[in-house]
Amino acid sequence: MAKNLVYDIHDKPKLGSLILFAIQQVLAILAATILVPAIIGNGMSQSAALFGAGVGTIVYQLFTKFRSPVFLGSSFAFIGSMFAAFGGAASASAGYAGLILGALFAGLVYVIIAVIVKFAGVAWINKLMPAVVIGPTVALIGMSLAVNAVGDLTKGKVVDILGNSLCDPHIALLCGLVTLFSVFAFSVYGKKMAKLIPFILGILVGYATASIFTVIGILTDNVALQVINFAAFKDMQIFSLPDFTFIKAFEGVKDIDGSFIATIAVAYVPVAFVVFAEHIADHKNLSSIIEKDLLEDPGLHRTLLGDGVGSFAGAFFGGCPNTTYGESVGCVAITRNASVITITTTAIMCMVISFFDPFVTFLASIPNCVMGGVCVALYGFIAVSGLKMIQKVDLNKSSNLFVVSSILIPGIGGLSVTFGEITITTIACALILGIIANLAFNKFNKSQEEE
Repeated sequence: MAKNLVYDIHDKPKLGSLILFAIQQVLAILAATILVPAIIGNGMSQSAALFGAGVGTIVYQLFTKFRSPVFLGSSFAFIGSMFAAFGGAASASAGYAGLILGALFAGLVYVIIAVIVKFAGVAWINKLMPAVVIGPTVALIGMSLAVNAVGDLTKGKVVDILGNSLCDPHIALLCGLVTLFSVFAFSVYGKKMAKLIPFILGILVGYATASIFTVIGILTDNVALQVINFAAFKDMQIFSLPDFTFIKAFEGVKDIDGSFIATIAVAYVPVAFVVFAEHIADHKNLSSIIEKDLLEDPGLHRTLLGDGVGSFAGAFFGGCPNTTYGESVGCVAITRNASVITITTTAIMCMVISFFDPFVTFLASIPNCVMGGVCVALYGFIAVSGLKMIQKVDLNKSSNLFVVSSILIPGIGGLSVTFGEITITTIACALILGIIANLAFNKFNKSQEEE
């Protein structure tokens, strides 16, 4: 077992603890997973996306032989592609068919790369993306999410018709900071189980604080104090079937033609190559946390197959292609629980709760400010993980310094490039620049030294 872990990959926590650990992972990945379908609209189901994330993760675990503690959730990188699917469709149902078709194209890209890796090995990837490239890229993944976390810290769940938060931002910020420092306190000073579930306890403390303000606001008819939207629980059913994507997609198959298929391919395939780079960065980051190279065992070809096929399976049910989740990796890092059975239980839990409205509604009712407080800790750990990788790099060499600079500054600055419907994300742009800079300058310096 790695010295820094409480539970290693193959460890099996007791049932009661396992359920709590799984709930904690659900809380960590929930907001981002259900946000993607909310952004896309067109009647996409958040419950179905949650179910799809669970299915995709199970598929990933099967391909990796349950050796990699990775959770797959809705991918933000494909949002533009998903809009293109609906925008180029002759009908809404054809748009749903386009979502599944696009995920199939993206999955095929992963499968092809996996086959290449199987025969070529991973040595070329380690040479292409050494610590001087991967370290700042991982740090950037955490930093790039900072805006989302900080933005959420001042928002509640009671909103106007335009979606703007109505509660006093200072009240929301207080709830967010109470959550953040509760997570810190339980993680640092907690005993036994409390130390392993700081996110659950922190969210409960933050939710309780927000509830107090909300109740006072309701009693005094002061909307500025209302942080939680309790109206979401009104007329709530106990059980409902998620609107699975494949059900609507079957109705639109007849509206698909060659032009639409080409549009979907152009929208999805290039993005798959971008997400491939992020796939490597996330697995490198997790490898450093659990002190085991996942690119070697279970192997990059297996993780790619799991991600690609899992992404298609997730989209078949929920419409959203899946990707590895930094929130989940951050949760592993902070709790020091890398148990794969925990991730698998989380996936099953996501599938089960997607049918139960009370649980989904409660999770969705957690105010932005409370989740923002949690995400400050999660994203911070991702960034710190990357910075730890950079510690191994000799930054006294100007070539290394320039490589790191070429990643961090464009990345923090938000550099992205768009070609029609295709957007090369900030992370991908920074990683590409870092790879080019490393190949150019470190290779040049090496040849100079040999001379």
